[in-house]
Amino acid sequence: MQALHLTPDDYLNSVDEARKPSMIRLRQTISAALPGGFEEAMSYGMIGWVVPHSVYPAGYHCDPKLPLPFASLAAQKNHIAVYHMGLYARPGRVEAFQAAYAKHFKNALDIGKSCLRFKKPEHIPFDLISELFAEMTANQWIELYEREIKK
Repeated sequence: MQALHLTPDDYLNSVDEARKPSMIRLRQTISAALPGGFEEAMSYGMIGWVVPHSVYPAGYHCDPKLPLPFASLAAQKNHIAVYHMGLYARPGRVEAFQAAYAKHFKNALDIGKSCLRFKKPEHIPFDLISELFAEMTANQWIELYEREIKK
């Protein structure tokens, strides 16, 4: 059974000590890079960044009572996961991120649908993640979401 975390700080306090510094740094990196319009919250049991109802009243099409999700950060059993919804919604963005990652690291990027998985903290590209999160405003995410996802 997964513990219920009421706040992002609660979540970070529950992370094992070996991964906690990377999780804290990722949270700070993402929060600092995101343009205005996003809000940090607990989202699907993870630290998340959402477009609040005050900005996008329609909410998430799967459950309109929820704010529109954009990104999440999680300490999974065997890796740290960074979820970025805009990564797959924009053509060519995944390939561009993979190419940039390959310039910094010899190992292959472990990537899934909108998910970047890092088994080793030393393989986390903090600068690239900062650039990725700085690229899209909340209004650009809403436009992309409505055009590519919410059909």
